Amino acid sequence: MPYHEQMKLILSILCYLLMSPAMAAHAIALGAAPKYPANFTSFAYANPQAKKGGEIVLPNPDRRTSFDSFNPFIIKGTSAVGLGSLMFESLGTMSMDETATMYGLLAKDIAIAADGLSVTFSLNPAARFNNGDPVTASDVKHSFTLLNSKLASPQYASQLIDVLGVDVIDPQTVRFRFRTPNRELPQIVGTLPIFSKKWGGGLALDKIALQKPITSGPYQISDYKLGKHITYQRRDDYWAKNHPTRIGLYNFDRITYRYYQDDTAKLEAFKAGDFDFITEYSARNWARQYQGPKFRSGEIIKRELRHHNSSGMQGFVMNLRRPLFADIRVRQALGLALDFEWMNRQLFYGQYQRLNSFYANSELAAQGAPSDAELALLNPLKKQLPTAVFGELAKQPSTNPPHSLRDNLRQARELLKQAGWEYRDGALRNQKGEPFEFEMLDDGGAMGRIFPSKTRNLAKLGITMHVRNIDFALYQRRLEAFDFDVIVLRFPDVQSPGQELLDYYGSKAADVKGSSNVIGLKAPAIDALIEHVLKAKNRQEQITAVHALDRALLAGHYIIPHWYSANHRIAWRDRFGMPTTLPLYYQAGDWMLATWWVR
Repeated sequence: MPYHEQMKLILSILCYLLMSPAMAAHAIALGAAPKYPANFTSFAYANPQAKKGGEIVLPNPDRRTSFDSFNPFIIKGTSAVGLGSLMFESLGTMSMDETATMYGLLAKDIAIAADGLSVTFSLNPAARFNNGDPVTASDVKHSFTLLNSKLASPQYASQLIDVLGVDVIDPQTVRFRFRTPNRELPQIVGTLPIFSKKWGGGLALDKIALQKPITSGPYQISDYKLGKHITYQRRDDYWAKNHPTRIGLYNFDRITYRYYQDDTAKLEAFKAGDFDFITEYSARNWARQYQGPKFRSGEIIKRELRHHNSSGMQGFVMNLRRPLFADIRVRQALGLALDFEWMNRQLFYGQYQRLNSFYANSELAAQGAPSDAELALLNPLKKQLPTAVFGELAKQPSTNPPHSLRDNLRQARELLKQAGWEYRDGALRNQKGEPFEFEMLDDGGAMGRIFPSKTRNLAKLGITMHVRNIDFALYQRRLEAFDFDVIVLRFPDVQSPGQELLDYYGSKAADVKGSSNVIGLKAPAIDALIEHVLKAKNRQEQITAVHALDRALLAGHYIIPHWYSANHRIAWRDRFGMPTTLPLYYQAGDWMLATWWVR
């Protein structure tokens, strides 16, 4: 063989070895080793003997009071409830009793390259879409390309920013290439929803609306009436019915969602027997409305179930795009006007705890003074961060003795005065004489009853808060356009923070319409701390970086934190069976839908 041919062969082999992945695995975990071995037969929180059959009827579980689309990936329109969990599947699926472990589903094995710059998925040859077509590597690439495009919701592009591209190795093998090593990226690409190239019949993604999705999940749409109800039918030909991640799960033959226009109508319909299961988010309703003959007889069961989810953050979100909220002293003063203790006694029946972290109820929550490891991340950013970051973590303002609302408001007045706001001519005014007033935008949900207390306390400072209620569709459009002063928002609980932080708090997302950075946060120090989270090599490094980020977010007073509960409040008609083992990290509705059965 000529010398140059030998060299070409050697270089080809070296290139292959450099690009070749490590040993393929059935699962990948961020932290400890996967709980379940390669030969596991089912998840511990599933019942392999669960009976299949029957129907469950459910209400719209969130603020969506209507729907006009079967496409959950675009900003336009409102997609039907249930599509994501019942119809779409991904290369891997997450376990509910581990913080961050993904097990192969559409992929039969997963291999991360030794250099961390790529991950290769070998598809399960049995995987089929609901039209009978096999799931191929080309379908995976097609799904990634559309979700990462400007046609999709920008949250996908934000999370996929460090993915360089996708290679179809063969019909059953697909490789994702990364810009830099990132231990979370294999799970991010591994949990992207996968759909057939044929879905939409060649239409652009943002033009697909009522074309039924061609997907691989356990259910398909059988009946619907726009804005009223939708029914999913379990597929007899579901390819993964005997897959270990599906044994004992998805047991109902039919799942119907009925849409109600408000929470009052929904609750009354439940008590009248119109549907079977409800998660209650109102402490007042839980204390006062879940009682009566049907509860006493056992026809309806109510229960609080413990969970170990990170709380996530919920609170009054101030739009930093508005000059009114640019000064940290103003934001801090507004927080001092929230009397949580009074509301917990008078409105919440003592059911809540105050949020003192973006990650309460978990090991991710910062506590006390920064550790040496946290300071190693924070000190280089000292000139960009509030001094409060470097001291003992401050609790949210309290009105419990020896504290009082009067003291808190006195402190708020001083902060506002320092920021150039003083009371004169019947209102708090700036140097131009402009009154301090803003709009509290709401969609008419359960939060409405907390506004009078906040309005009264702000009025004592000379601040006017105008509450404006609009329907959910308009609310969603204004939120996506960042057209608001203040809103109440809940940030999802995450057990292993990572790429989503770029979308929620990263500077680049602040100007992207439809992104999750509704705060309008543009802070280089926050960006730097997010990078530390993304580059963490193990769980302990991740926890340290999240603690540092938590401190910086709290000290910036970008949100006035609300409250949380470590329990799910649920009620159901007594005709269902459920597993005896609860998972650790779960949403009540998702757990019920996946694991329960009709007795």
